[in-house]
Parts: sequence; structure tokens; C-alpha cells
Amino acid sequence: MAKISIFGVLTNVQMLIHTLFHGSKVGEDDLGNVYYRGKARKGTKRERRWVIYKDKPEASLVPAEWHGWLHHQTNTVPAAENKHRKSWQKPHLPNQTGTENAYRPPGHALMGGQRAASTADYTAWTPPE
Repeated sequence: MAKISIFGVLTNVQMLIHTLFHGSKVGEDDLGNVYYRGKARKGTKRERRWVIYKDKPEASLVPAEWHGWLHHQTNTVPAAENKHRKSWQKPHLPNQTGTENAYRPPGHALMGGQRAASTADYTAWTPPE
């Protein structure tokens, strides 16, 4: 059983040591993230699955096909030549919230705060007298 740090979660070093002794590599995605599996915890039946991120640990950096495997939605390990991806699908992008690339609709305070004028096709409802 892995030791818990004083912060209540495994530190990066503890996670790497745990992976070295208890994990077996399953595969790697196009972003360089490596996926592992290990024995089930005592009293449970499902194997443990986890990811070691190539760069910063951010859940939105896990492609959809690997997300399904990590969360036991499928037991099929995604193949290197990903047959689930279609030619029309865009490449995976991490969550852009909080960055300069975040979507800001017209009228957003950081986009000038001025929204487009109404097209006047709306009339407010008034109750009958």
C-alpha cells in the first residue's frame, strides 16, 4: 500500500516510486503521457489505472480514448494507430480556461464589454389586462 504524504496526496516522487514497484506500463498517447495498471486494492475487484503526465499534470491533457480506459468505461487499451479517431476530428486541445486563448464571447468585459445591438425581433411579454 502506498504511503500518504503529509499533504494527503502522493507527491510526484512517491508516485514515481509507486509506479516503479507496483505498476505495469500499458501504453502511451500522442502527447507522451504514459498509462499504467496495477493490482486492485485490498477489498476491491477492479484493477487500479493511472497516468504519468509528460509535462504538467492536467486532466484535460488525457485524450478521450484514454479517458475511457482510465475510468473503466472500457477494458480495451487504445491502439497506437488510433482507429477511434476520424479524419474530420480536430486534434486534442487542453482546457484553455484561464489562459489568453480562452473563449470570450462578444460583450465580455475583457473584450470591451460592448455587445452587439439587438436585432429588435424580440418583444417583451405583457400579461393581458
